[in-house]
Amino acid sequence: MIDKKVLTAFAAVLLLAGCQSGAQKGAASGPNDPEMDRCGASDYQQYVGKPLSAIDGLRFEHPVRAIPWNAAVTMDFNLNRLNFMGDSQNKITQVYCG
Repeated sequence: MIDKKVLTAFAAVLLLAGCQSGAQKGAASGPNDPEMDRCGASDYQQYVGKPLSAIDGLRFEHPVRAIPWNAAVTMDFNLNRLNFMGDSQNKITQVYCG
């Protein structure tokens, strides 16, 4: 006969597996989704690691927002707006639509 502890452990594993959600889109899949890349952020990923001032003088098709470290910004979400997020050293850490 099966040991009661083994049976309980097996049942617990099955219950936990049932709590798992299905496949989810991760952050890495965002740029591959044309709807999430309306602003063309995938075209500007080479600026990550460069100073925020590196985008000065560039011309953009969409509205642009350079966001310095600890800056206050509006929370409106605009998929057509290109955002350049800066860190405490004023380097671009993220380029995204929103």
